Amino acid sequence: MAENTLGTELAQVQQIYDVVTEFMVNYSFQILGALIIFLLGLWLAGKASSLVEKQLQKHGIDITLSTFVTHLVRLLVIIMISIIALGKLGISVTPMVAAIGAASLGAGLAVQGMLSNYAAGITIIVTRPFVVGNTISINNITGQVKDIKLGMTYLTNEEGELISIPNKHILGEVLHNSFANKLVELHFNIDYQTDPTTVINLINDILAQHSQVDKSCPLQVGINGFNSTGLDIGVRYWIPTNSYFQDKYQINLQLWQALTNAGIKIPNPIRQLYMHNSNID
Repeated sequence: MAENTLGTELAQVQQIYDVVTEFMVNYSFQILGALIIFLLGLWLAGKASSLVEKQLQKHGIDITLSTFVTHLVRLLVIIMISIIALGKLGISVTPMVAAIGAASLGAGLAVQGMLSNYAAGITIIVTRPFVVGNTISINNITGQVKDIKLGMTYLTNEEGELISIPNKHILGEVLHNSFANKLVELHFNIDYQTDPTTVINLINDILAQHSQVDKSCPLQVGINGFNSTGLDIGVRYWIPTNSYFQDKYQINLQLWQALTNAGIKIPNPIRQLYMHNSNID
């Protein structure tokens, strides 16, 4: 009884050994070939991504886009080599490709918003409507560009707030780019009896002496219009975005002090009220 059991177990072991031996004899070269192809593919993927990265850096392509493209090239090469290696083993990749395609479609629908942000980010990096350090205004939001990612663009303002904008909300919208500076527009009235040339020269002198005013952009000071109160004087100049309100308030104070010292008054609208007292018997 024990001898029969031992014989059965030895027969099973021998059968397993025969199957493994037959498999190794029949498929060893295929397995070795597939392994060599896969290792060669990994080496080729690294070389291809390095070559693409060097070319992108040579042409001054943005680092974010360069990293994305090099990783994409490496992934595509590995996928193609893996398909070839599986084919070497005799494994049909057609059902696998169909399953991957179906899964990709479902995943694409699930992350549609994310993919649209990435697509918009690539477009922004390639077309360069703005770069880091520029001041942009979009959807009533203004700030200085701190960083540009594939999915998000980050702005900052004078208060140090960090503003995150999904790239799909930037692409296709009306975009204002004032680079590193921001425009200041000021309006005030002077009497019709006051010589506007004196006021204009006074304002130009103050703006020309202020170190933060961008002198590369022409200072614009003149008569903006006429109203019942007096002459409407318009002032336009550019200052750095990162100190916008600080510089603007300082310049406004200097303008007020200069106008006061020069005896120039800013007229105020006057309303006269007449009260009629009528006695009705």
